[in-house]
Amino acid sequence: MRNIKNLILLVLAMSSFYSPVYAKDLVLTAPPREKPAAGQKIYGPIAAHLSKSLGVNVVYKHPENWLKYQREMRNDKYDIVFDGPHFIAWRIAHLGHEALVKLPGKLQFMLVNNVDNKELDHPDKLIGKKICGISPPNLSTLSVLDYYRNPVRQPVIKGIKGGMGKVYKSYVEKGMCDAAIFRTAFFNKKLKQKQRDNFKVLHMTQIMPNQGISVSKRVTQSQKDSLKTELTSAVAGIDSTKGIIKRFGGKAKSFIPAKNNEFDGYNMLLEGVIFGW
Repeated sequence: MRNIKNLILLVLAMSSFYSPVYAKDLVLTAPPREKPAAGQKIYGPIAAHLSKSLGVNVVYKHPENWLKYQREMRNDKYDIVFDGPHFIAWRIAHLGHEALVKLPGKLQFMLVNNVDNKELDHPDKLIGKKICGISPPNLSTLSVLDYYRNPVRQPVIKGIKGGMGKVYKSYVEKGMCDAAIFRTAFFNKKLKQKQRDNFKVLHMTQIMPNQGISVSKRVTQSQKDSLKTELTSAVAGIDSTKGIIKRFGGKAKSFIPAKNNEFDGYNMLLEGVIFGW
């Protein structure tokens, strides 16, 4: 009887020792720039496709709000993240993320006001004045605020929701601010020449890489290789990203490969500043 009990215990122990270890889900996310249902429509197809191609379950998680996005990112809860170069740089520097792919093109922003405003003709004269821009930590506003590193000598940011078109309307049509922050692509491609002639440029930011995707250390090398291939050259993979491409990619056809060193230093836009991380 004792031998039978010992045999049972041995079998149970060996079964526990040899039981398979199941991989945890990989979490895909992006900034809360849209409501959860809209986020699921954009990013859900990517999660579904990568679940098949990477051999592990990928789930899309909407972060609900910017504070939760910040907290969860700091706590390394995300594995596959699509967002701006400043966030990518921060994760590379602090979490060991690797940049894999990015949208083609560059990001640059401009601080402008009305051409007839002779008094406010230099960015230094906007200290304490009101600037219309997309609410921080949006890259457009942070990159302009980088000019004003002294926190007691900064403009007042009037946070605008809804994109560059809403910033334009808030400044031009509603007169809510003394100046505005536009993306150069919006200024050059969305505004007519007659509209552009009404502005003078006070400051141009540095030119930065476009938005991209970085992955956590929990993503294996083979999964990284597969993800990069799927989102840059595989037909089904590219098709799964059409929501992102339509909203953020302009005339782009797909993502292109990215490297960590392209994002060097952009984390400083988030660090040591009032509106940062």
